[in-house]
This record gives sequence, structure tokens and C-alpha cells, in this order.
Amino acid sequence: MPPSSARIRPSRSPNPRPGPSPRPGPSTDGGGTGLVAFQPLGRRNRHCAECAAGPLALLVRADGAPHCLDCADLGHLVFLPRGDTALTRRAREASSLSVVVVRRNRRRRRYERQGVLVEEGALALAEQRCLADADARARRRERDAARRAAEDVRFTAAFAAEIRTLFPSCPAERAERIAAHASRRGSGRVGRSAAGRALDAVAVTAAVRAAVRHDDSDYDALLMAGVLRAEARRRVRGVVDGVLDSWRWAVSVRPGDPAAPNRSRKQPDLRPRTRFSQPRARTPHPSNRIGSPARNAAMSSTAPWKYPS
Repeated sequence: MPPSSARIRPSRSPNPRPGPSPRPGPSTDGGGTGLVAFQPLGRRNRHCAECAAGPLALLVRADGAPHCLDCADLGHLVFLPRGDTALTRRAREASSLSVVVVRRNRRRRRYERQGVLVEEGALALAEQRCLADADARARRRERDAARRAAEDVRFTAAFAAEIRTLFPSCPAERAERIAAHASRRGSGRVGRSAAGRALDAVAVTAAVRAAVRHDDSDYDALLMAGVLRAEARRRVRGVVDGVLDSWRWAVSVRPGDPAAPNRSRKQPDLRPRTRFSQPRARTPHPSNRIGSPARNAAMSSTAPWKYPS
């Protein structure tokens, strides 16, 4: 047994802090599963840790260090950039070893695919197969493009109709312009998000607010002057809210007419009241009711008046 003065320390793992597990090194056993190559962005870690070659256009991380394709036994592969889905799919099917090439997108904070590394023979075979049915695939792309264009037109019209529903006083041409800008396919704007495609009120309001911020305020001028985005939005918030409030009410008269509603005052609550929202009637104490014996005796007495107990 250990002496009493000795302290037994619990064993600690090599990585006690929570975080992502170390990236396993790619295996070159020919399976072609889970192999990833990186396109480096910065100047650091662009040289091979084994042969010191560099700077590298493509590198493979193994044991936490960068390696060139030759040292990783992947130098016989050729790079196929992204863009042709059919060629990429057929090349990966014909190749016994393939590597996905990714690059870090700093703005979106994620890795994006740039292409694949495949065997040269598999790429040649895939190109022959793609040339054989190129006409059929071209006609299919045309049909798909026409179908997507019709879907975009219907979605833009529905988005504009939802804008007019939420903001009845918004001009029709302005609503159509906002809907066309927010719902453009591949733009990544709020109209193409899941909430935007579902015509969610929050997403539609966000699209309208963004359009008003850029078109009806000095937001762009503040950004060009070097003002931070959060501060610029705070400065133009009053102008944007004023335009949105003026669009939320359906007005059939001109703003200058006396019949126009006064939006500076709080609008009355016209919702029907239920029995739970009615004010509760207060019942007076029996001694304080008019005509009660205790009240009459107290009022007719010549003695100084005292509150009846």
C-alpha cells in the first residue's frame, strides 16, 4: 500500500478540455472513404512536414501536420474542379481512389467543396460517357431551367402578395421590386431561406426592412463614411420604423387630408372582450350600503361619528 503522506492523483486524459477531437490522418489503403485534401489560404503551414516541399497548392493533414500529395501516396491523382455534376459523379464511380478537395470560407466560417482528386483513367472514361449522352443531358437541363424559372415567378408573386398583406399601404411596384430582390435564386438572401420560402411573417418583414434601410435612409452613406454596421443601423432605425409604420395601415385618403388617421397616437384596441377580460365589479361592505341599519344609526346619532365596527 502507498504511504499515508503520498497523494494519489487521478489520471488525466491527454486532452482534458472539451473540443473537437483530433482529425485522424487519411488512410491510403485504397478504400477511398473519408479522404480530404485542403486548399490553404494563408502562408502558414503550406510546406510539407516530411519533404519540406512548398508552398503547396493542395495538402493533406496527417497526424496534425501538412503533407504533400506525393508523401501521402496521392500524387498519381488528377484534380477535377467542381461544376459538372455528371462528370464528377461518373469519375468517382470509376475511380478506385478519390479525394474531396475543400477550401475554408472565412466569411461563412465553413469548408466548401472545390472539386475531387480521381485517377486519370477514370476521368477519361467519365468524359467519354458524358460525351455520349451530352445532347440528352442538355435537353434535360433546359427543361429543368424552364421549370425553375416558372417556380421562381410564382414564388416572387406569392412573396409580393405577402408583403402587401403585411403592409397594405406599400406601393405595388415597390412590393414587387422587394420580392424580386429578396427571392432571387442562389442569392442567399432572407427570401431564399427556409422561413422565407414558407412566407413567414418575420422573414418577409426582415426583407422589407432591409429594402427600406437601403433605399429610404442614409444607411449606405454611413457605411461609406466608415460607421460600423451596428451603429449605422441604430442611427437609421427611427426612419425605417416610420416608413414601416406608415405602410402597415391601409389608408384610403391622402396623408395631408384631415380625415387621415393620426398615427402619433396609440390606436384603440378593438378586439372583442371576453368574460375573463371584463373588469370585476366591486361589492361594497354591508355596513357601507345606503339604507343599512349600521349606516343609518351612525348618521342619525348626535355622538361623534365613528366608523361602524
